[in-house]
Amino acid sequence: MIRVQYFARYREALGLDGEQLSGEFTSLDQLRQHLLSRGGVWDVLAEQNLMCARNQELCSLDEPLTAGDEVAFFPTVTGG
Repeated sequence: MIRVQYFARYREALGLDGEQLSGEFTSLDQLRQHLLSRGGVWDVLAEQNLMCARNQELCSLDEPLTAGDEVAFFPTVTGG
């Protein structure tokens, strides 16, 4: 089981702050592709500036996943 959390405008667009998914996801990108296959509002996760974390550490989409991991998706934050 992988726990997935959505932050900021992703949470707003998807209408949920997190979920648990079962399945064989070998990388964070494979998990993201699974979510994108839902279509509609889930296309927000296709953004190129998407940031992600595995077990509360920033990582890239090629990060490997194992059962019990926590994944977070959030947009790039800019300030002025």
